[in-house]
Amino acid sequence: MNPTRTLLPMLGHTRGGRSAATCHFKCGDACVKPDCNTSDNSYFKDIADKAMSRRNILGLGAVGASALVVGPQFFGASEASAATLVPMKNGSNKGGKLAFDAIEAVSRSVDDLTVPEGYDWAPIIRWGDPLFKNTAQFDANKQSAKKQAEQFGYNNDYLDIIVDKYSGRTGVLVANHEYTNEDMMFDAAWFEANKDEARRIAMNAHGFSVVEVKRKKNDKQWKYVQGGERNRRITAQTEFKVDGPAAGSDLLKTVADPTGTKVLGTLNNCSGGTTPWGTVLSGEENIDQYFRGKGTAEEARYGIGAKATERGWEDTDPRFGLNHEGYENEANRFGWVIEIDPQNPKSTPVKHTNLGRFKHEGANVRIAKNGKAVAYSGDDSRFEYLYKFISKGTYSKHDRKANMNLLSEGDLYVAKFSGNSPVSEIDGSGQLPSDGAFDGTGTWLPLVKGGVSKVEGMSVEEVLVYTRLAADKIGATKMDRPEDVEPSPVSGKLYVALTNNSDRGKEGKEGATEPNPRVSNRDGHILELTEAGNDATSTKFTWNILLVAGDPKVNGSTYFSGYPTDKVSPISCPDNLAFDSKGNLWISTDGAPSTIGYSDALHKVTLTGKNRGRVEQFLAVPTGAETCGPLIHDKDNSVFVAVQHPGEGGTFASPASLFPDFLQNPAASGAGKFYGPRPTVVQVFKNVDNNGKGKGKGRNK
Repeated sequence: MNPTRTLLPMLGHTRGGRSAATCHFKCGDACVKPDCNTSDNSYFKDIADKAMSRRNILGLGAVGASALVVGPQFFGASEASAATLVPMKNGSNKGGKLAFDAIEAVSRSVDDLTVPEGYDWAPIIRWGDPLFKNTAQFDANKQSAKKQAEQFGYNNDYLDIIVDKYSGRTGVLVANHEYTNEDMMFDAAWFEANKDEARRIAMNAHGFSVVEVKRKKNDKQWKYVQGGERNRRITAQTEFKVDGPAAGSDLLKTVADPTGTKVLGTLNNCSGGTTPWGTVLSGEENIDQYFRGKGTAEEARYGIGAKATERGWEDTDPRFGLNHEGYENEANRFGWVIEIDPQNPKSTPVKHTNLGRFKHEGANVRIAKNGKAVAYSGDDSRFEYLYKFISKGTYSKHDRKANMNLLSEGDLYVAKFSGNSPVSEIDGSGQLPSDGAFDGTGTWLPLVKGGVSKVEGMSVEEVLVYTRLAADKIGATKMDRPEDVEPSPVSGKLYVALTNNSDRGKEGKEGATEPNPRVSNRDGHILELTEAGNDATSTKFTWNILLVAGDPKVNGSTYFSGYPTDKVSPISCPDNLAFDSKGNLWISTDGAPSTIGYSDALHKVTLTGKNRGRVEQFLAVPTGAETCGPLIHDKDNSVFVAVQHPGEGGTFASPASLFPDFLQNPAASGAGKFYGPRPTVVQVFKNVDNNGKGKGKGRNK
């Protein structure tokens, strides 16, 4: 039998240019599976009560608690220090250049990175690039697990460049590696004959890369340093310490770790954040696809099925089979926010249980007026929730060691939204109600406060391990895939990317609400939250919808805070958020090809003044790719993006993209080159001549 490509359940279900392979390898075909939160909260309250009663029978009582915090994605240490996390008056942060004319939307078939006139781009580091002094050059035809553990991983997502303050010309680049696509990484015949080794390669292509970078001048291109002292790979085999009240819980113990305090690896790391104290945090997202379950209610609430997984890791490593004796709790050890110290390659990374366990998109920190570290995180699934953590301790600008304990104790909350318009005016069309805005108020409902569970019938450790069940019980508001949650370093306001939810309004599922005003919401929207008194520790907030995404030329339900819809760039499926030094919002997209038919992109959005709501497209990524990890160094005239899954839908033998090597001959592969796509971190930079005029062509091959 000839080897065949992976079965793709989403074939025939995607629209436009969205690849069924992306749905399969990235999120385990979530869109053809039942929603984990399929009914009203009272239904899952019954499940939680039943599940937790069984846990109590087993002797798992309440334990002392803490909730936890995580950190934000800023502009890199050179442009955003801890001080910028304290809200400033609009306009007080001067500087920033990045003048550009918005580009036209780009066809999803264009296999190139498209940037504005006057700008060029260059790759900094690609999948397979060697990190250490003696690491072998990447050769996709001669790959091994050992080699991959020393090379830049696959499908980079979260991104930061932490610049060394003493020089401004050196630093570390930190990127996580969300998932792998074996169809594109391996020759099909080789994979069939070497499945165990291929799976181990894939395990080592997950995780994190930390790599030193350098540049000649502050506004010039960054280059990565092979063999840098801080270079590091974190993979699915790296040991992590478990932190917080769930550490040592019977819910986390396995035959390989009877202490419940050590975990091998991190999986499906999506977005993340850099803390004011210089550590990096990342959320473990679609962890369900890696585990074969036993069929329990708790597993179902997290999307874990009882059938064999498509990845088959449970056949290579028994810990991925929850039906294997002694490994029943292994999945409970994933779905957390992790923290790494990019300055110390020998440090042990941490999984913080205080932030709760769910499908974290990431986590981002704002320092409150009273010094508390406040972290925000979205649960990136349809009809899931928005969370907040407030630390018990306070931030110290000059005590990094003490700050690294801020994530170990505090209070955990989940958001409940209320609209201020009559329910009859929220008809699911996306049309504005009579008061001219989608807006209202909200409350942060406590899950764990002062070390005590606030969820009836659940102990602190149960709330933290089964956070989705706890949020169900107390009546949190279901949202349309809450992904990145970013506090503005200028205004202190929060911005939440709601990517989409095509199931809203379907039979048996929740219909439109004012914070989620469209049924069959394929394009997504952006929320703006203002906490009472602009105090990050407040449990009250007001909110409004900044924009209702889509292509105004074909979608009458779009809204851009009153800015004329004929003067904006089309935008769909907002995913990751970032800010420049002036406080403008930048939005990267994931899924635009399936909705508006154009390539995924990066957009700038004005937030204040007469141009509030103006969307301007800055770049477009290659065919099949997603725009990840936007990093805005506007004072250096640079923007950085992680180009994830270029060419997804193609295969090793028949690639759908050749980005970024653009080899035209398969025989040219080897010696650091690849006939096919490579996930890549890219720098976009202003290119000017001696007269200060732009000479960049807007494209680069």
